[in-house]
Amino acid sequence: MATHTHDLPLDSATRQRWSALALGALGVVYGDIGTSPLYSLQQTFGEHGIGVSHDNVLGALSLIFWSLIVVVSLKYVLFVMRADNKGEGGIMSLMALAQRGVRNSPRVRWALLALGLAGTALFYGDSVITPAISVLSAIEGLRVAEPTLDRRIILWVTVAIIFGLFAVQRHGTRRVGSLFGPIMILWFASIALTGMLGILRQPHVLAALSPHYAVLFFVHNHVDAFLALGSVVLVLTGAEALYADMGHFGKKPIRLAWFTLVLPALLINYFGQGALLLDDPKAVSNPFYLLVPPPFLYPMVALAAVATVIASQAVISGAFSMTREAIQLGYSPRMQVKHTSEEQRGQIFIPWINRMLLILVLAAVLGFRTSDSLGAAYGIAVTGTMTVTTMLVLVVARKLWHWPLLLVLPLGAALLTIDLSYFAANLVKIESGGWFPLALGVVAFAVMSTWRRGRELVLREMKQGGLAIDTFLGSIANHPPLRVPGTAVFLTANLGAVPIAMLHNLKHNKVLHERNVLLTVEILDSPRADPDERIELKPLGAEFYRLVLRFGFAEDPDLPRTLGSCQKLGLGFDLMDTTFFISRETVVSSNRPGMALWRDKLFAFLARNAMPATAFFRIPGNRLIELGTQVEI
Repeated sequence: MATHTHDLPLDSATRQRWSALALGALGVVYGDIGTSPLYSLQQTFGEHGIGVSHDNVLGALSLIFWSLIVVVSLKYVLFVMRADNKGEGGIMSLMALAQRGVRNSPRVRWALLALGLAGTALFYGDSVITPAISVLSAIEGLRVAEPTLDRRIILWVTVAIIFGLFAVQRHGTRRVGSLFGPIMILWFASIALTGMLGILRQPHVLAALSPHYAVLFFVHNHVDAFLALGSVVLVLTGAEALYADMGHFGKKPIRLAWFTLVLPALLINYFGQGALLLDDPKAVSNPFYLLVPPPFLYPMVALAAVATVIASQAVISGAFSMTREAIQLGYSPRMQVKHTSEEQRGQIFIPWINRMLLILVLAAVLGFRTSDSLGAAYGIAVTGTMTVTTMLVLVVARKLWHWPLLLVLPLGAALLTIDLSYFAANLVKIESGGWFPLALGVVAFAVMSTWRRGRELVLREMKQGGLAIDTFLGSIANHPPLRVPGTAVFLTANLGAVPIAMLHNLKHNKVLHERNVLLTVEILDSPRADPDERIELKPLGAEFYRLVLRFGFAEDPDLPRTLGSCQKLGLGFDLMDTTFFISRETVVSSNRPGMALWRDKLFAFLARNAMPATAFFRIPGNRLIELGTQVEI
């Protein structure tokens, strides 16, 4: 009886925590996909869409229903989110998970790396398009109430709101989510209510729940039906953010919000709009707003304006998560990462990414100027990312979950058929705007792949010129140098060689410290290191030690704090008596084989502007000595 009483508060606290996180997820994760009813059906049947008829309306609704069920509910919410890397999601995390299952196949690992980087690059492209079109369409929505409003005013109000949106990012996804969450509850309740009004007028619209109407849609319309997929896919934009933001809120709160509120509200509204089109085909000009009763039109316009601004939050927070993973896994230069919540370690803010997104989003708004122009660029990046996600998660299912081939092959064929169909339908948008996210993706891919390859070349050069540690220890045993009190910690990436900083210190200062620690930091392909793998210590003799500290890609490598844990292994550190030595490499481009000259120069530029390793590892500046070295690649 006592145990039962004790468990009740714990269960209640857990439920309250999940509810709070689900509320935050509504404001951060579901803004994008939650506002798609504003334009998806209108784009499908609008001026450049397919004709309005009874069969076409039911066919499009059937496609929307089964797309949300198969792609979002089954694929992402239930299948892909199962592939969590110790709680973390996103393309980078999934790529690390997939590579873990093919450790003995270098070529397959390289192919998965290329896939993962391509998917990440496309996600960055979507992270620019989504805020631009969401905020711009929000302000353009005001023209429903005031058709004569000057478009230039709309443009500059959009710019001001974008500045404000990115300014609040520093306060973190928890505060942003708690602010936006209640607004999104009101939004989903409102669109569900208006959708229900439409369904009550034409209840037979629910017949579109049958998949045979989707099949007939293709049978009757052929190529036009295929091209219509480029508009139908707008109901899925934001699905990738569910997985990318999993580390912010956890899979259970995200699933809870989707199945209890978001999915039902979206389906009711889409079917309500479809019922309106069956009742009045002329409503195709704006089925979302024409579904709203006239007395509530102005409040709905205002609510929609706020909700579409919120829509950009999903990809912004997802970009932060993706970048932190890329930094830790070695695919991006080091940047400052700020934590915005003491309770949720996945909630972060990256100032540099925030500034770059702000600049690029403003460029998109000022360059395209209208949401209609931006609409041509919308979809191609997200469908490409969705395809990459499918490929990677199938590898995880086969290699790590050990699903039988007879299950993986038909499942993969079904999912890839859907993803590639949507992607192919969006390829026709390249000339009219789809080039923009693709161009951003190409730049992001070039930066990530160049940084990864450049670091490999730098390490290769350093290892080739290194002195074996055993030879060095034998030399100082025969010719002992002067030893001074204290501990010296030398950061090195080469476990088998003497750190360059140590050789420089001995050459120029003619001394060694009483105790010398050769420290290597390793980043694992899992989000967090287990306690038993965190620290590896090996005495080398003559008061020399090789120390390896391991961190997950979702952790912050705080070296001084972690060194304090070495006390239990017999190697205590007094930071006031410890000096850190690090060699800072100056990269010089050359004609050596390895990378093209332009990539050498790009890597050298990135290396010069990366956050110093000392700040990244939180090494106190007053306990640090940096020694420079030049490396040609």
